[in-house]
Amino acid sequence: MRSHLLNDTTAERYRRSVTEGIERVAAKLATTDRPFTGVSVDALAPRIDRIDLDRPLHDTSAVLDELEEVYLRDAVYFHHPRYLAHLNCPVVIPAVLGEAVLSAVNSSLDTWDQSAGGTLIERRLIDWTNGRIGLGPAADGVFTSGGSQSNLQALLLAREEAKADDLARLRVFASEAGHFSVKKSAKLLGLGADSVVTIPVDHDKRLQTLALARELERCRAEGLVPMAVVATAGTTDFGSIDPLPEIAELCARYGTWMHVDAAYGCGLLTSLKNRDRIAGIERADSVTVDYHKSFFQPVSSSAVLVRDGATLRHATYHAEYLNPRRMVEERIPNQVDKSLQTTRRFDALKLWMTLRVMGADGIGELFDEVCDLAREGWRLLAADPRFDVVVEPSLSTLVFRFVPAAVTAPAEIDRANLYARKALFASGDAVVAGTKVGGRHYLKFTLLNPETTADDIAAVLDLIAGHAEQYLGDSLDRAS
Repeated sequence: MRSHLLNDTTAERYRRSVTEGIERVAAKLATTDRPFTGVSVDALAPRIDRIDLDRPLHDTSAVLDELEEVYLRDAVYFHHPRYLAHLNCPVVIPAVLGEAVLSAVNSSLDTWDQSAGGTLIERRLIDWTNGRIGLGPAADGVFTSGGSQSNLQALLLAREEAKADDLARLRVFASEAGHFSVKKSAKLLGLGADSVVTIPVDHDKRLQTLALARELERCRAEGLVPMAVVATAGTTDFGSIDPLPEIAELCARYGTWMHVDAAYGCGLLTSLKNRDRIAGIERADSVTVDYHKSFFQPVSSSAVLVRDGATLRHATYHAEYLNPRRMVEERIPNQVDKSLQTTRRFDALKLWMTLRVMGADGIGELFDEVCDLAREGWRLLAADPRFDVVVEPSLSTLVFRFVPAAVTAPAEIDRANLYARKALFASGDAVVAGTKVGGRHYLKFTLLNPETTADDIAAVLDLIAGHAEQYLGDSLDRAS
């Protein structure tokens, strides 16, 4: 069994095995003509259940053949231009190369003696991102597993900085269009169920600053502590960007921690023409970025950034076997001192490789393309009487629904849109997402693939309309 260990004696076997795997994936990518096969849970689950994990195949080629059947054939492929559903991006080749390198070397980014150069590369990328945001010379941060963890750590720091004797007095303010991880983080941090105050949004799905000001004032009048305001730069459902400068002013007035969840909108940090859409982000106390959304990186690649690096001490614990206090005095950089995680992948390498090969402008060009595409898609929807589109896009998301020409009960329209999404997914021709607006079911395009065209959008809209019309026609037949 030692022959399977990756070391100096098995380097050639490693090369052959990985090359064979890469060739299989490359062939699959080259021949994939739709984002999904339409396989059902009931059809796929038995294939996986019948595999006896206690009886290995002892052959890489045989295992890859099996993997084709249980995974590669039916995977949802984000690189396909008609995958339009969630915040999943196609990935750039330099980042995939970085993934291969980091997996093989297997550095752990918790301590210097497990990563050395990896520690310094991650720190350099944190500094680079902070420079792009404009957080200032004392800024710091750390890579995380994703936006939810980044938001959790930011709110942990905010809680500790609030210095409240009674956690029940703490309040967090967030847009009704903000990410669910804010409420989840509050629960994990031991705050009460009513600790998150939901602020309404305007017509453009942006947090209403007048409503925020009223709630902050009410909070202070009631003797409560305004712990944090979570502004969003790119909401999951709408891609909307909250008015960051006005929110920053309110946070300064009330002495409140300002966190910006830019998990989606962080791509604007590299934008060549749309950077001003997140003006005001430089005034945040903490920022979440997901490079695996709008920087075209493989999952996972995220970070939490802070204006004052000293606040990261709230996540610091020392263990004699790992990062004893003397290492601080010896100026040995241990990333575990900043992180909620201990063992942690060298995900920063993917972004490093991307920047060294493509440059930040290259990333920005790709993100600008999908933002431009969204505006073109919005014009198509606004001009099409078959659809109701909710809001003009700030980033690359379109929320809409099919509306039949004949007068139809709203509940029946809901069911038609749900059916259209499900039927489209089952066909494998395209993948779209769904959400609710005002209690009604809507569909959603999240455009993160520069290869997607306006013709793709138009074709998918026709497919949606066709499925919805079929449902309504069948429904009418059943009723009569």
